[in-house]
Amino acid sequence: MTEDSYLVPNLKSNEIHRTEITVKKSRFITSIGRTHGVDEAKAFIDRICKEFPDARHNCFAYNADKPGSSGYAGCSDDGEPHGTAGQPMLNVVLHCDVGELTVVVTRYFGGILLGTGGLVKAYQDSVKAALETLPTTPMVIVKKCSFTIEHSEVNLVQRLFARLGINIVNQSYTDKVDYLVEIPEKSVDNFSAEITKITSGQCVLKFDD
Repeated sequence: MTEDSYLVPNLKSNEIHRTEITVKKSRFITSIGRTHGVDEAKAFIDRICKEFPDARHNCFAYNADKPGSSGYAGCSDDGEPHGTAGQPMLNVVLHCDVGELTVVVTRYFGGILLGTGGLVKAYQDSVKAALETLPTTPMVIVKKCSFTIEHSEVNLVQRLFARLGINIVNQSYTDKVDYLVEIPEKSVDNFSAEITKITSGQCVLKFDD
């Protein structure tokens, strides 16, 4: 992770990255999806549970924000002894330098008890093995900003967008031009200064919190 970007799974919304390991005849199937926000994480977990309804356990851990952030994180042991699956998995997820991901480990019991320490290691190893082959891509940290300009200023502002890598989310034309854009965090100060020059200080920028 850098100051202006971090890694996320390079997966489409319907794609699943999956690996499997076997520990003392128990199968541990790990499914990873890219999930932005808690609702997407819960939907992914529900999808995997429905795919493996006969499994003994579908334990999960997710971080729906940038790497290392625990504000939008969660986990579950799903019937395994307390603290032997969800939290160990989450510890790996929060320290893997990849954000916006949900991990579900599906266990099919093989008849041999693993013990508390064995379960912790098996679930962590399952997540680590999946992360080793997980495709990732950089996600640029952006701030959403809305503002209004005159029609005569559009060409100059559009060039500014291109130069600073600003993405237009929405634009509407009435007597003036309203924009909602995503600005790379590293370019916010530069954009603010440039738009002030172009509009002679008349443009008011409103940033989402």
